[in-house]
Amino acid sequence: MKTRIAALVMVALLTIYLIFVINYATILIRAAEPVVNAMGWALLVLPLIGFWALAAEMFFIVRAERLLATLTAEGALPDEVVELLPSGRPDPAAADRAFDRYRTETEAEPSSWRTWLRLGIAYDAAGDRGRARWATRRAIALSRGKTPR
Repeated sequence: MKTRIAALVMVALLTIYLIFVINYATILIRAAEPVVNAMGWALLVLPLIGFWALAAEMFFIVRAERLLATLTAEGALPDEVVELLPSGRPDPAAADRAFDRYRTETEAEPSSWRTWLRLGIAYDAAGDRGRARWATRRAIALSRGKTPR
């Protein structure tokens, strides 16, 4: 719940920031000098790209949470616990053993979003955020009936 509140606070702060930036950009766009005018257009475009990235991330989170809720309701969450090193990082050998089950499961059913989401959860538990996001994106695409890239 703390994470969700923090995300909402960040969205609110970004929205306020975007309002001020867009207002300032329109002031610069109305200026008569071409260089100032170009700065105004750049100032308008860059926050819009940031807003698009934030919206895409929020959609990813909402879709992933829905799939996770479905998997939880089915009682199909991964049950392996990855051993941690004294530093708090996952033990690579233990993580590889835990992944064997989910890799095999995903290879057997590559069109199942459930197998991809379980694989993503296993990657996340081991601290491999990049692969976790990749597997979760595939799970979302499959659940929506789209062919993942």
